[in-house]
Amino acid sequence: MTKTTEWFEVSPIGDLIVRGAHLQPARDAIVFPEERRTYRQLCDNAIQVARGLIALGVRPGQHVGLMSANCPEFIEGFLGAVMLGCVAVPINARHKASEIGYIIQNANLVALLTTADDNEYTNFTALFCDALPSLPKAVNPAALVLPEVPCLRSTVLLKGECRKGFVGRSEFDRLAQSIDANLVHEARLRVRIRDLALLVYTSGTTANPKGCMLTHEAIVRGSVQRARSRFATGEHHVAWNPGPLFHIAAIAPFLGVIGTLGTYLTDTFFEPGRAITLMEREGVSMAWPWFPAIVQGVLDHPDFDAGKLASLRKIMLIGPPALVKKVQKTFPDAELFQACGMTETAGIFALTDAGETAEQRANTQGRPAVGMEVRISSLDGKGDAAPGEVGEILVRGFCVMEGYYRDPEKTADTLDKDGWLHTGDLYLRTEDGSLVFNGRLKDMLKVGGENVAAIEIESYLCEHPCVAIAEVVGKPDPRLDEVPVAFVELKPGKTVDAEELIAFCKGKIANFKVPRAVHFVEPGTWPMSATKVNKRALRSMLTD
Repeated sequence: MTKTTEWFEVSPIGDLIVRGAHLQPARDAIVFPEERRTYRQLCDNAIQVARGLIALGVRPGQHVGLMSANCPEFIEGFLGAVMLGCVAVPINARHKASEIGYIIQNANLVALLTTADDNEYTNFTALFCDALPSLPKAVNPAALVLPEVPCLRSTVLLKGECRKGFVGRSEFDRLAQSIDANLVHEARLRVRIRDLALLVYTSGTTANPKGCMLTHEAIVRGSVQRARSRFATGEHHVAWNPGPLFHIAAIAPFLGVIGTLGTYLTDTFFEPGRAITLMEREGVSMAWPWFPAIVQGVLDHPDFDAGKLASLRKIMLIGPPALVKKVQKTFPDAELFQACGMTETAGIFALTDAGETAEQRANTQGRPAVGMEVRISSLDGKGDAAPGEVGEILVRGFCVMEGYYRDPEKTADTLDKDGWLHTGDLYLRTEDGSLVFNGRLKDMLKVGGENVAAIEIESYLCEHPCVAIAEVVGKPDPRLDEVPVAFVELKPGKTVDAEELIAFCKGKIANFKVPRAVHFVEPGTWPMSATKVNKRALRSMLTD
C-alpha cells in the first residue's frame, strides 16, 4: 500500500549540522560520559577542521581518512571533511598495520586525521608508522612525500601533540586561522546529494576489505526519514548507540539523530555500567544496542534497573527470538524494532512495520523500508523464491552503494545491470510479507550433502536458559565435508557443560544440525570484526 503520509527531505550531510546550529544552537548534539558538544559547538569545530584541511591543500572531491576511537574529535573531523565536499573514509579502529596500509593506498587518501592521547587504548600513530615505515622520518607532515603512498600529503592529530610524522592540533589550528570560514560554506553549498560522501571499507571473505561508495543521498535520505517518522519521540529525540562511529550501524543512526535535531549518546568504548549511567542521566528515549553481546552486557549488569530507564520508548535490536522476547518483557512500554541492513545499503533497507505484533517482531526482521525494493532470488537460479522458501535477498533503491571503489570486477559481481544489489544474505519472505534472516550465503554449512544455516543452530542454542551468545561454524570433516561446531558464551552465574548443550539439541533439531563440539568463550574475548563476531577467526581457532 502506498504511504501517502510519507515524504523525504534530503540534504548533504554538512547542511544537517549547519541547520542544527541555527535551529537549536544550545541543544546538546553529542554527549559522552565526560564530554558534550552543543549544535553550535559541533558546527564551529567542524568548520575549524574544514579550514585546516583547506590550509593543507585539501580540495573538494578528495579523500580524507579518519581513524580513532569514538570521540568528539572524530565526529568533528568527519563533519568537517564532508562539509568541504571531500569524501570521508572512516577506518576500522581494530585494523592492523597491513590493513591500514592497504586502505590508505587503495582509497587514494590525501589526508589522514587521527588522535593521540597518553590514556588511549590503541596507539593510532604507532599503527600508522608501522603501516607506513617512512612516515616517522618525514620532514614535514603537512607536505608529505611518501614512496608507499604518493597521494597522501598530510597526517594530522585532531587531538594531541608532538608525535613524529604528524601535524599537532595546535599547529593545525594555527593553519586554519589563515582560511576564511566563508570558503568552507562556499564549498558546502556546492555539494550535490548524489556526490560521494563516504567510502566505507567492509571486510568479507576476500583477502582485502572493499570500499563501498556511498552518496550523501544514500546515507542521509533513509536515516533522517526513519528518525523523523519512526524513531523520534516527543520534541527531543535522545538516542544511545554504543557502536563505533567508523561503522555504518553508528554513522547512519547518528545522522538520523542530527537530522531530527536530537541528541546522540555514545562512548569511547562500550562498558555496560557506564552505558547505563549515561542513559539514565540523559533521559534516553531510544536505544540502539544492535547485537546480542551488547544487550546481554546491559541486562546482566548489577546496576541495571529497567525502572530507571522509564523514558525509553524505542529499541532497535537484532538478535535471536529468545533475547528479543526477553527485551520486550523487560521494557513493555517500548516499541521494539528489528531490521535488515548492511554497509552496501548505507545501513537499514528493511524495518519492522508499525502494525506488526510482538511475535512478528521477535521472529522476523521487518519489511522493505520506505522507497526500497526487495526481491528474494531462488537459490536454483530460476526466478524469485516462493513465500517460505530461503533465497538470496536482492535490494534496489536510493540507499544502494555506487559500487566498490577501484574494483569494477567485484562491483559487476554485486550490482547487476538492472541496479539490483546481490547481498549474499539469505532470507525468506513469510506469507504476510515479513522478512526472516537465514544467515549468509557463505555462512551455509554443507553437512553430508545437506545445506545447514548456521543461524538456525545458533537460534536454538540461545533458547537454553544458560546461553547468552552462540556462534556456529563448520569444521572440515573427511566423511561429511564439514560438521557444525558451536562457540558459546554463558550468562553470568550460569553453568552448563558441552555434553548438556549437545543433548539439549538432540531430538529437537535434525541430527546433522546438532553441534559435534561446543567451545566456551569468556565475555569480552570474542574475536570481533567491528560490531560482529569474526567467524573466520573462529574457524582458524578450530584449525589451530
